[in-house]
Amino acid sequence: MAKTIDVRLSNISLGAEGKAYTIGTLSRYPEQYEAMVETFVANGFGVDDCEFLVVDNRRDDQWDAFHGLNEVLNQAQGRYVILCHEDIRLMQDGRAELDARLAELTALDPKWALAGNAGGTDAGTLAIRITDPNTGDTAMGGPFPVRGMSLDENFIVVRKGPRIGFSSDLEGFHLYGADLCLNAEIMGHSAYVIDFHLQHLSGGNADATFWAAANAFTDKWRRAFRRRTMRTTVAILPMEGAPD
Repeated sequence: MAKTIDVRLSNISLGAEGKAYTIGTLSRYPEQYEAMVETFVANGFGVDDCEFLVVDNRRDDQWDAFHGLNEVLNQAQGRYVILCHEDIRLMQDGRAELDARLAELTALDPKWALAGNAGGTDAGTLAIRITDPNTGDTAMGGPFPVRGMSLDENFIVVRKGPRIGFSSDLEGFHLYGADLCLNAEIMGHSAYVIDFHLQHLSGGNADATFWAAANAFTDKWRRAFRRRTMRTTVAILPMEGAPD
């Protein structure tokens, strides 16, 4: 008889052969990426129980964020996958602080799947803990953690267990954090902004490519959330949007 494994007991994905953290990044500028990695290693994300995965976008056939970071999630061995920009730098907060913040989240909400340092809330407000060129050292929207409906893409921690991923029918380099949050919510999980302070060397740029991506994003999710009737083999189920 072939060997079988009871997945309720094995928990292989969290076993000793795995990693604590995977740090995954799209990279076009090697010097930026190397500087980012150095700050992670210096702040406790060592090679013994962490791994660094990079999508090398110096080549002509670049992978966009939806495709490239889905592949990072597929290959990651870490319990937690940090998806981040190559132009972030860790400062005072490091491994010990992130471990503590994620443990706090797990105690607060065992179904959390995503954590970031900036995002939007259901109330239409912003929650942000970051230093960047636009606003300097910013802490707003707390106390943290704050439940979020979107997360900024400069830094997102993905809890590997829930198997959250990016939409395969979107592309580009914008709004993939919001897409990830929606996919997590649909799967019964939640996203939070946490108090994890780092430096982002860019303040972002809502150029023409952003607004094109925004149109594609809203078109996709309007289709996904359209009113419909679900026909199963047993019943016909009307699907209507819940009132606000």
